[in-house]
Amino acid sequence: MSGSGTADAPEPIAADEPAVVLLSGGLDSAVVLAWMRRRGHPVVAISFDYGQRHRFELSCAARLAEIHGVREHRIVPIDLRAFGGSALTDDVEVPKDRELDDASAIPVTYVPARNTVFLSLALALAEARGARHLAIGVNAVDYSGYPDCRPEFIAAFERLANLATRDGVVDAAQGRRHFQLHAPLASLSKAGIVRLGLELGVDFASTTSCYDPTPTGAPCRRCDACRLRAKGFDEAGVEDPALRRD
Repeated sequence: MSGSGTADAPEPIAADEPAVVLLSGGLDSAVVLAWMRRRGHPVVAISFDYGQRHRFELSCAARLAEIHGVREHRIVPIDLRAFGGSALTDDVEVPKDRELDDASAIPVTYVPARNTVFLSLALALAEARGARHLAIGVNAVDYSGYPDCRPEFIAAFERLANLATRDGVVDAAQGRRHFQLHAPLASLSKAGIVRLGLELGVDFASTTSCYDPTPTGAPCRRCDACRLRAKGFDEAGVEDPALRRD
């Protein structure tokens, strides 16, 4: 699993190795996009219109794709409201002012199998575009307890990618690993992610994290995502420019 658990200076790569980056429009995915661009990858970004109540993030994703000069930005419609089971897709109240210390308590904002579904579609796009690299902004330190943000999940999905695809099977026959799944933020705190983003020149004003924003994108400041984001900026000692949308 290349890049997981570290955001150190990347190794040199061929300039023409494309990558598919999952781009939600949030803080973490923006930093991953900038990190992959710094590595020299031409990027195909993929975002999902999955019935989420915080669809303002798609506008942020489009803006970030433009800023970072991605080769292609695909917004894929997939309506996870058909399955339900989450406050982000159902008519269920988003928790506010929740205690964040207990990561074992998976909150109602968890969307069933979301990262598995998204990575599977990103993998299909990668194989169709001839991309060996995929990248996702999961974080297992300052997060809300989601099981599909853990390093074990990322490692397992990378194995699956190389077992379940034509390109993976062809390279495996030659003793090579084809797909690499990068999760460079996996072991960083939210403050560490903010600092890395500043180093990479990420425009945080073009990102959003709130699970329950206003129609204009102003954050509620009280959901898990808002509070984790505020904690990160506070510990990094910088102002969050996205708060100017209030």
